[in-house]
Amino acid sequence: MSEMRLPQTEMSTETSPLNIDSKPMTTQTGTEEEVSLQEKPRRERARKTRASEIPPNDLVQAEIDRVRHNSRYAQVLRSTVGSLIAVAAAAVLVATIFLPVLRIYGSSMAPTLNAGEIVVSVKGSFSQGDVVGLYVGNRLLVKRVIAGPGQWVDIREDGTVSVDGDLLEEPYLAEKALGDCNIEMPYQVPDGRYFVMGDHRATSLDSRHTSVGCIADDEIVGRIVFRVWPLSDFGRID
Repeated sequence: MSEMRLPQTEMSTETSPLNIDSKPMTTQTGTEEEVSLQEKPRRERARKTRASEIPPNDLVQAEIDRVRHNSRYAQVLRSTVGSLIAVAAAAVLVATIFLPVLRIYGSSMAPTLNAGEIVVSVKGSFSQGDVVGLYVGNRLLVKRVIAGPGQWVDIREDGTVSVDGDLLEEPYLAEKALGDCNIEMPYQVPDGRYFVMGDHRATSLDSRHTSVGCIADDEIVGRIVFRVWPLSDFGRID
């Protein structure tokens, strides 16, 4: 009878490991499900965050339009500035070469021209009686042409001027005067040169004095044709 109980005990012992092994499998499956349930909300939140970072189409289009507008504005600005620079350069070139602008200093050309006035000269031919801008050394002066190359000039004590024996009519003078004259009269103008005088004969330093003398053709800047300042006296200069 005792021998019959021993196998039952052994069988019971053999079956117990099967029950133990099955329990961990159930626990592992439950853990994976819990992890999956916890991960799903995090993934959903990440997806929504990424979606919220993408701007709406209207904002994207507005930004594209703004960038395009700025680009076009920059192009127009560069083009405008370039045009203005070109125009300014052309104006300076024309003013320097063809239409020199001069400012009057002193009173040697009064009453025709007065200090502070601004005049425009024109390069080209000129004749007796024209007002011209000219260089004497490094000084820029404005005088009136009295006689040309080879002509004879005579100035009397009262300031009356004759050229080649003909009295010179000078309606532009306020008064006549011999002025600062240290050359012998009558005086013949050298070849290639011009005899010039200021309209204010009493004070003007001009061809009557050897410190200035007669002016070479290449020393003449141009013929003064217009007064542009002051605006009240704007007009042609005779």
